[in-house]
Amino acid sequence: MIRWTAALAVLVLLMLPAVLSSYLVTVFVFIFFYAYLGQAWNIVGGYAGQLSAGHAAFVGLGAYVSAVLFQQFGVSPWLGLLAAGGAAAALGAAIGFLGFRFGVRGFYFVLLTVAFAEVLRIVANNVDAVGGAVGYYITFTGNVWHFQFADSRAHYYITLGLMLGATALARWLERRRLGVHLTAIREDEGAAEALGVNTFRDKLLAMVLSSFLTGVGGTFYAFYLMTIQPNAAFGIPLSVEIIIRPIVGGAGTVLGPILGSFIVSPLAELSRHYFATGGFAGVHLIVYGALLVVVVLFLPEGAYPRLRSALGRRGT
Repeated sequence: MIRWTAALAVLVLLMLPAVLSSYLVTVFVFIFFYAYLGQAWNIVGGYAGQLSAGHAAFVGLGAYVSAVLFQQFGVSPWLGLLAAGGAAAALGAAIGFLGFRFGVRGFYFVLLTVAFAEVLRIVANNVDAVGGAVGYYITFTGNVWHFQFADSRAHYYITLGLMLGATALARWLERRRLGVHLTAIREDEGAAEALGVNTFRDKLLAMVLSSFLTGVGGTFYAFYLMTIQPNAAFGIPLSVEIIIRPIVGGAGTVLGPILGSFIVSPLAELSRHYFATGGFAGVHLIVYGALLVVVVLFLPEGAYPRLRSALGRRGT
C-alpha cells in the first residue's frame, strides 16, 4: 500500500508542472531542494545522531568549487558537481576525524561544525580570487551543458530527481548494516561500542556521505542563483534552513525531511511574501521559532512518525 501511494505521489509530481504557474514551480523547486539537503543532513544528524549545525559549509564549498571550475577552466557543472561533492566530502572527513577521533559530542560537535563554516565564510569574504565580500558571479550562457535553462521546469525536475535520489539512498542505507549501526549509535553509543560496533568508522562514513551529497547540492545552489554570496552560502541561517526540515518532519526517518520541507518551505515563502516589506523582513524567523516550539512541545518525534502512527491506528 505504501509503495503504491509513493508511486502515485511521484507520478503526480512528475505531471504537476503542466498545471502550475511559474511562481508555484519555483516554490516547488525550493521544497524539493531543501528536502534534498535535509535528507543529506539526516544521514549524519538523524540516523547517527551527530548534530551538525554547520552544513552550510558543504553547500558553500561545493558551490564555489563548481563555479570556479566553470568560470576559470570551462568545466561543465555536470562534471563539476562531482568535484564539488568530493571537496565537501574531504572537508566532512576532516571535521569528522577531529570530532569523532577525539570524542567531541553533543553541543561541542555543534560548535565544531559551526566553527568550520565560519572559517570558510571569513576566507571567502577576504579572498579576491573568489570575489571576496562582493560575491562570485557566474556568466549566463543559457547553455544546458552549463547547467543553465530557459525554462524553470528544468530546475523543477532536477531538484525532484535530487530529492528522490537522496531518499532512495536513505531508504537503502536504513536497510543495511551501516544504517542499523548508525541507529544504535544514536540511541546509545556506549552500548553500541560494547556490542562491537566501530562507532568511529561508521560515524565518519555517515559524515562523509552526508557532506558529499550536500556539496553536490551546492552546485545546484550556485547555478540556480547564478551568484554566490559568502555570508549567505556559509551562514548559519542556511544551516538552520537545512536542519529544520528533518526536525519538523521527523529526523532519522526516510520521509521526515520531505514532509518537513512540504510543511516549512511554503510557510517560509508565505511569510516572506506577506511580510517582506514594512519592517517585517525577519518575521519568517519568528515563524520558524514558533514552529520549533510547537514541534518540541507536541511533536517531539516529528510530524511523520505521528502521522504514521495515526494512520496505523485508523487502519486497525
